[in-house]
Amino acid sequence: MDKQAALACLQGALGDDSADFRDGQWEAIDHVVNSRGKLLVVQRTGWGKSAVYFVATRLLRDQGMGPTIVVSPLLALMRNQVDAARRLQLNPVTINSTNQERWDEFIRGILQDEYDVIFISPERLSNEFFAEEVLAPISGRLGMLVIDEAHCISDWGHDFRPDYRRLVNVLRYVPPQTPVLGTTATANDRVVNDIRSQLGDVEIQRGPLTRESLALENVELKDQASRMAWLVDFIGKQDGTGIVYVLTKRTAESVANWLKQNGITAEPYYSGVTLPTHPESNMCRDYLEKKLLTNEVEVLVATVALGMGYDKPDLSYVVHFQTPGSIVGYYQQVGRAGRGISEATGVLMNGQEDAEIHEYFRRSAFPDKQTVNKLLNQLGRGDGYSVRELEGYFNMSQTKLNGILKFLSVENPSPVTKQKSKWKRTPVAYELDTQRIDRLTGQREIEWQEIKDYVATDGCLMAFLQQALDDPQPKACGKCANCLGRPVVDVELEAGLIQSAQRFLRQAETVLTLPKQSPKGAFVEYEIPYNIPQHQRALEGRILSRWGDAGWGSLVKEGIYAGGFDDALVEATAELYQKRWDKVVEPLWVTCVPSMRSGDLVPSFAMKLAKRLGLPFASVIRQVKDHQPQRDQVNRFYRCQNLDGVFEVDSELPGGPVLLVDDLINSGWTLAVTSLLLRRKGSGDVLPLALSSVGLG
Repeated sequence: MDKQAALACLQGALGDDSADFRDGQWEAIDHVVNSRGKLLVVQRTGWGKSAVYFVATRLLRDQGMGPTIVVSPLLALMRNQVDAARRLQLNPVTINSTNQERWDEFIRGILQDEYDVIFISPERLSNEFFAEEVLAPISGRLGMLVIDEAHCISDWGHDFRPDYRRLVNVLRYVPPQTPVLGTTATANDRVVNDIRSQLGDVEIQRGPLTRESLALENVELKDQASRMAWLVDFIGKQDGTGIVYVLTKRTAESVANWLKQNGITAEPYYSGVTLPTHPESNMCRDYLEKKLLTNEVEVLVATVALGMGYDKPDLSYVVHFQTPGSIVGYYQQVGRAGRGISEATGVLMNGQEDAEIHEYFRRSAFPDKQTVNKLLNQLGRGDGYSVRELEGYFNMSQTKLNGILKFLSVENPSPVTKQKSKWKRTPVAYELDTQRIDRLTGQREIEWQEIKDYVATDGCLMAFLQQALDDPQPKACGKCANCLGRPVVDVELEAGLIQSAQRFLRQAETVLTLPKQSPKGAFVEYEIPYNIPQHQRALEGRILSRWGDAGWGSLVKEGIYAGGFDDALVEATAELYQKRWDKVVEPLWVTCVPSMRSGDLVPSFAMKLAKRLGLPFASVIRQVKDHQPQRDQVNRFYRCQNLDGVFEVDSELPGGPVLLVDDLINSGWTLAVTSLLLRRKGSGDVLPLALSSVGLG
């Protein structure tokens, strides 16, 4: 197949007879179509890696070859790719968790060769039915295997996905002459070598990673309120649309709400996001992506869930409200901007909270040896356990248990196997490679230091990114703030806007809804049923702040460590209670959750609050036995079991509804249990109130 035929495909897809290949695109197509080889393409974001495999697929299909399988890590990425494939008159299909009702139809079509491109997630590779009933029958006639975002296959990659390890097994299904194409924009030499070792004899095509359209700047502001004020000012001056990246879901919600309050059409975007009009998360994410694509929203405030593959060529800016964990992660995200326009801006900010968040991410990334051995021993004792059943044996969240089981399941050979919903032990002898984990954790720490060095550098910012990604030809961009010797963006802030942001942060309370269902067997003494009876539940409550946040959360944190809360928190809580809490009933008295560990900390605060509200305080809840700190209990069963029999409530109670006060809340079970005990003793309605919520969100 010659270059002209390939170029005709490209021009037809773009509707532009003058379109031409970018440097390296034809060479990549030629390698997989004519040489039928293995190729890893490392090219900058926006270079057109998907165009390579779509044109190659069109040419292979025209030669009578079978379909292309594209392994793609994110639904957002698949959605963009499906649309792009159709522009090349390709018939694509994607099999993922959002279209299960059509799987039978899609699988029949695949087996009958109706589809040109099959998009699957790496998780689909772990499905025995898919491997045996879909992949195996078509493997002999497969046109090409594409591994999109191939850095995910590498332990050293910034976005390693364990399920990508299964690709090595998939290669055993396909004939050796089947073309294999890996694509990525974020692979340094270490990642490239790791990919090469797993895929075998693979050619490397590496292009320059500079982005001519991007003007970069690092903006350092003293606090969260200043960053939020700057965002409003910056976005208000932009003609185009953009993305603001944050580290956590709760920050996405908070920043999006702040922007909306200031007249900017913004929406939060993260894994699990929903809207009243779109209660199913995957559909909601698709809706939000399209709103940004069609300029119906000015900005999405997003976590890394909006990352790889999202393609909006005219995106004019990317702002990082918080610092990402690595240079390669930053390059990929900031590279969303300026793909199809000549001028775009990338701004990196940083906050005091960033280091703590990334430390948590690193600490929780890999399992420890003791936990793995204990888990394998437990699996070996039975005939399979669901994750919910394993919660009763391990003080771990479902997310953590699922992560460890997935980690073990992609080891080769694997010590575990999954049959339907049950995990089982295999006969494979296994020992966790702790040296490998130590190396990887150490590398993550090096990457974090590297991004801090980027923030502090006075050299060219684009060249710094190129060097970190082992681009052989880094060069000064001439466009960043450091090259120009002046700011790319205005950093002057109005005092009034900063004060408005401070007020917003101090009025960022959240609605508190306590748990309604308890795990089986956790409350032996209290005999709390699975469904807590309606008349024993608390009403809707409030949480004043997030632990450590720039609003009241930092003052709560100081008070916990100092052993006493500042009176400003009493005033802040009273203001919330009196002005911003639309209560169903008005409490007639106040009580609090006691603690052997913190002594008078909460009772002292609750008494001051009661006095400020003009309500009587009654100490009616007693802690009758010690227990482990609730913050150390990380799944529902252990949290509940840890509270069983801990509290008692006096028989004689004041009449009427009660305000129940505690300092910190994580799962809500302490307040749920004490509310239930109050109601059992005849109290009126219980309205729970906590000063701060803890835990990343």
